[in-house]
Amino acid sequence: MYYVGVDLGATNVRAVVGDETATILGSESRGTPRGPSGIAVTEAVLDVIRGACEAAGIDPTAAVAAGIGSIGPLDLAAGVVQGPANLPDTVERIPLVGPVSQLLDTDEVHLHNDTIAGVIGERFHSERNPDDMVYLTISSGIGAGVAVDGNVLSGWDGNAGEVGHMTVDPHGFMTCGCGLDGHWEGYCSGNNIPKYARELHEEDPVETVLPIEDPDFSAVDVFEAAGEDVFADHVIDQVAHWNAMGVANVIHAYAPLVVSVGGAVALNNPKRVLDPIREKLADMVFINVPEVRLTELGDEVVVKGALASALTGGTGDRSRVESPPE
Repeated sequence: MYYVGVDLGATNVRAVVGDETATILGSESRGTPRGPSGIAVTEAVLDVIRGACEAAGIDPTAAVAAGIGSIGPLDLAAGVVQGPANLPDTVERIPLVGPVSQLLDTDEVHLHNDTIAGVIGERFHSERNPDDMVYLTISSGIGAGVAVDGNVLSGWDGNAGEVGHMTVDPHGFMTCGCGLDGHWEGYCSGNNIPKYARELHEEDPVETVLPIEDPDFSAVDVFEAAGEDVFADHVIDQVAHWNAMGVANVIHAYAPLVVSVGGAVALNNPKRVLDPIREKLADMVFINVPEVRLTELGDEVVVKGALASALTGGTGDRSRVESPPE
């Protein structure tokens, strides 16, 4: 039997086709459209599913189930993304479950927040991960998938784990992509690090090699200049402070044994992102400090989690698969 996994991010959308052992047989990816509407994003999702099916040598209707890990916020009842924070305001509603169900001719389509799909992937594909763990992504946005006592927390509407929208700065120096002030994501996500750097530079316009005024100025520029530019180092130090505060909040909320970190910002800069978090946590956490490590699944963690969801009826429970992968 064949199964489909989809990872819909603010930057890229990817689909894979796998068999009953979760072996990937075909994949396809492309950039996530920035509009003009949510339907354009839906069409991109359907296109990559068709491409993955073609690469696997099957017709889409041969797939018996699909899992989708998506940016949020979600409306599970409607099977849509409603008002995504990291896409333009014109992208108000992205239909997913209905169109994917129609393409594959199956009612077995399971929609999750992308980080919930991530923690499903972490636990399904590795027996090293405990029953109490968090998968944290630091990418275009920030979010977490949480497992407590072996149960993956989803919430009635699918939006559990939106930790990037925790308030870390009551003074609200930065405005998040969602429009509210002081959120963790407003300081430390890939989309917002350059905005934060601009605000810090406006407060203290020191000399820097960073292309602050360039419209294409990005988080990549900040990390590439680290160690060579004093202001870039200052920005990274400030980002590390907010990251550690956010992770400490997550630890106090869920008491994980492991915090597994993924997302482009962390995967591309593990030492500058994870080392400061590890160094700061002992002075910030009241309870046991967990292991903080980079995900072993790399940038495939969400799509592999979505595929695992398809195999297990949306639960991620390895016992529902005859021979789960080791």
